[in-house]
Amino acid sequence: MNVMRTGMLLAFMTALFMGVGFLIGGTAGMMIALVVATGMNLFSYWNSDKMVLRMYNAVEVDQNNAPEYYGIVRDLAARAGLPMPRVYLIENDQPNAFATGRNPQNAAVAASTGLLHRLSPNEVAAVMAHELAHVEHRDTLTMTVTATLAGAISMLGNFAMFFGGNRNNNPLGMIGTLVAMIVAPFAAMIVQMAISRTREYSADRRGAEICGNPLWLASALNKIARGAKQIVNEEAERNPASASLFIINPLSGQGADNLFSTHPSTENRIAALEAMVDEFRQRPAPEQSTATPAAPAQEEPENDEPSPWGRDGSSRKGPWA
Repeated sequence: MNVMRTGMLLAFMTALFMGVGFLIGGTAGMMIALVVATGMNLFSYWNSDKMVLRMYNAVEVDQNNAPEYYGIVRDLAARAGLPMPRVYLIENDQPNAFATGRNPQNAAVAASTGLLHRLSPNEVAAVMAHELAHVEHRDTLTMTVTATLAGAISMLGNFAMFFGGNRNNNPLGMIGTLVAMIVAPFAAMIVQMAISRTREYSADRRGAEICGNPLWLASALNKIARGAKQIVNEEAERNPASASLFIINPLSGQGADNLFSTHPSTENRIAALEAMVDEFRQRPAPEQSTATPAAPAQEEPENDEPSPWGRDGSSRKGPWA
């Protein structure tokens, strides 16, 4: 259903793009805007991972300097049948994480120090499984396509401001120009947000399947949402366009499940995960992981199920501290 909905939204975005070109009335400006927008987004597509990781001063880690965190990602990737992504650490007290990269072969996942210190091993595994689900679903590619179309529509709207009203073959005259300038870019933004939110629900489900327990991800989302409200992520505030990458919106003042939010409400996501519990209980138990122990959390896990991802201990420090 999520795949179908995303496809329908992409089809609507494409139709909207063609409609704006029709309203403007000329083909030359439409083609120029498309070429420029495509060029900008192709550059972003090939370099988005480098730009985002640099934006957040992410540091790549490996088995030697972060064996616990790296081991969790390694075992989750193996369980999901994915190539091992590059693993990054962000020095930020706000608990959060994101995935980037144009495809599974060129993917990277990043977690904040706040996430590793505040969540239990089970919850860390669930969060990273969610990010690997984005990689598996090629959501970066999907969002790149929507960004290309949305950017082209916005450019056509700007083009209409200067040239659309003078086109003799504009079927709606000034009304058509105003629609191209205002309504179409706004509609494109709404569709782009809707696609992003649809992909979050899909990644939640697949992430729960990869880690083996939807309650671990539900508990993690609850803790991350609380932390995001209490701790300001200054890098995200300076770069709000990157907010949709994170598992929970890192920006302050966001939380409503409405048309202007890139993320569904945390309550709705948790409810969807909790509804999966009975389904998971009927499945065979997942094989125990051989991951090296993950850093213990500041809070105890919210369920009594033993962790296959690490063991508890007294120290809150890890190799990422």
